[in-house]
Amino acid sequence: MSIAASAVLVKLSISTWTANKIDRVQTDRVLADNNASNKAAQVRKNLMAGTQKVKDIMDFAAHCRTENSRLTLPWEDRGNRLLPTSLFLDYKAKMNEYKNQFIQMRGDIAYNYDALRQTARNYLGDMYDEADYPDVNEVINKYDWQLVFSPVPDAGHFYLDIPANELEEVRQSLNTENDLRLKDATRTAWDRMHTLLQGMTSKLEETDEGKTKRWHDSFVTNASELCSMLTHLNVTKDPELERARRMLEASIAGVQVDTLKVSPVARETLKGKVDDIIKQFEW
Repeated sequence: MSIAASAVLVKLSISTWTANKIDRVQTDRVLADNNASNKAAQVRKNLMAGTQKVKDIMDFAAHCRTENSRLTLPWEDRGNRLLPTSLFLDYKAKMNEYKNQFIQMRGDIAYNYDALRQTARNYLGDMYDEADYPDVNEVINKYDWQLVFSPVPDAGHFYLDIPANELEEVRQSLNTENDLRLKDATRTAWDRMHTLLQGMTSKLEETDEGKTKRWHDSFVTNASELCSMLTHLNVTKDPELERARRMLEASIAGVQVDTLKVSPVARETLKGKVDDIIKQFEW
């Protein structure tokens, strides 16, 4: 099945720098032996062992990668992922916003870097090692953001100056590879649905222990968001996946978390609907 007209490949690469060069065990012991101020440990910690700004950009990069995975489907073991064209504009807008924020955070790290490095030189005494503190431009280059789009390879547009029989073999191989990757992508969409349903039915299970469960709005909103996403991520237009999606969408229509908190009947009713979805399909 060719999906070259309904999806593109996207590769997001984000590089960061931990800025961690601390030997915490040795620092306290060697301060006095190296003519270093008693403030040296804190100065070095602030600069190289994960200032809040460094931690923030590391956490933000992880969030961006998670969102990239949520909005796409697997295609290769590493690198390219499958993005439905129906999500392209929203995806591109979100990633542009993320990139701008990433660059701003990188700039914040670089802004005070030279001053902090000079402070380290002043306080660390003989412990100061210039090699531990790269130039600010080198630091900037360690934080990089790359987003590359490419078309899904289509055997029908694959031409080489080789014999016809060999070319046909290459085309068949590419078609087979694409079909396998598309199957894995579709499997991921099904798995997302199944994982969410299993989590819901487990949460709705009544226990005899009398323990009070915590209920959050995300119990319903996560299901609603998945239903919305699957209208895009069902790239093969699998009718069974769409049927499961519609059943879940209908099951959570009008459901309020506040009602689930206090009503065993509401929980039992919703659990019955969720369990029915699970039973009707081969996961």
